[in-house]
Amino acid sequence: MPASNVDTRSCEVNNVEAWAKANNLTLNRSKSVEIIFTTKRKRQFTVPPLLPSITRVTTLKMLGVTISDKLSVSDHIQNIISSCAQSVHAIRTLRAHGMSQEVIQTVFRCVVVAKLMYAANAWWGFATATDRQRVEAVIRRGVRSGLCHPDILTAVELIEDMDDDLFQRILWDKNHTLHAMLPDR
Repeated sequence: MPASNVDTRSCEVNNVEAWAKANNLTLNRSKSVEIIFTTKRKRQFTVPPLLPSITRVTTLKMLGVTISDKLSVSDHIQNIISSCAQSVHAIRTLRAHGMSQEVIQTVFRCVVVAKLMYAANAWWGFATATDRQRVEAVIRRGVRSGLCHPDILTAVELIEDMDDDLFQRILWDKNHTLHAMLPDR
């Protein structure tokens, strides 16, 4: 909710709890968290008091994507690069045990590139230039070491293709959740 409505936080949580109850669900407050997003520009703001039984956090992981209270995805990118490093080690072990080059490249794309691109449509816009270069570097190292096919697109190109595919699905599928948000033709 916007800062202008900060005083209604308790009421909003109560509304969510009432909705959950009306829909035969339960809001588990001990698993609920609050994050306050701020920007570097607005350093002066009044921190609202804590909500009862809800923890305040500085980073939040939603559907596998970690975002900080500064709208940064640097922690997320660090986590996926670390995970990719472990996968690369496993792929190199497979290559050392005689797996064919073609299969190695397929595994790299299906594991490493898929990890790098997971939900990238959502977080790529929040990534800094440095973070984007780090993602690109993982792919370049894969190509240099022969784990990845040299004709692979860059991360930017892969994400642009994903964005285009998503938009085309929204545009042509009248049953898509986001189709109704498009303007009339």
